[in-house]
Amino acid sequence: MLGVLNTDEARRMARGLDLDLVEVNPKAMPPVCKIMDFGKFKYEEKKRLADARKRQTQIELKEIKLRPKTDDHDLDFKTKHVRRFLEEGNKVKLTVRFRGREITHPETAQRQIDVIIAAVEDLATVETSARLEGRTMTAILAPRVKVQPARPAES
Repeated sequence: MLGVLNTDEARRMARGLDLDLVEVNPKAMPPVCKIMDFGKFKYEEKKRLADARKRQTQIELKEIKLRPKTDDHDLDFKTKHVRRFLEEGNKVKLTVRFRGREITHPETAQRQIDVIIAAVEDLATVETSARLEGRTMTAILAPRVKVQPARPAES
């Protein structure tokens, strides 16, 4: 910490140390500057951003498509897929498409969606409940957030 200095004097000090005078906060009164190796600073910042991007997880929306006449065995199979997607940390969109006169019995699709939700309730929370939009009924499930157990206090 050097305090308030004249600009020319600060430049001279930076040149003497073979470093750069970098303006950190131009809006402050007086402006705040730092003597540092600017190239090294930019390199470390770039590495830090790349590392943060690498550690970031992307949540995908996986879709499971059903029909009102989907049989029980196929429904069990689809439920296994839903479980796997949720365990991977992805959201799941359940879609039941109606064709022709099937639209007259939306309760069958509601029943199918309820069966899947009941089968995966230990892994998922219902983000959007089943609702009919045109000729499709959709529901969205999100993976349940795992609560980390609190560490016991060390004495």
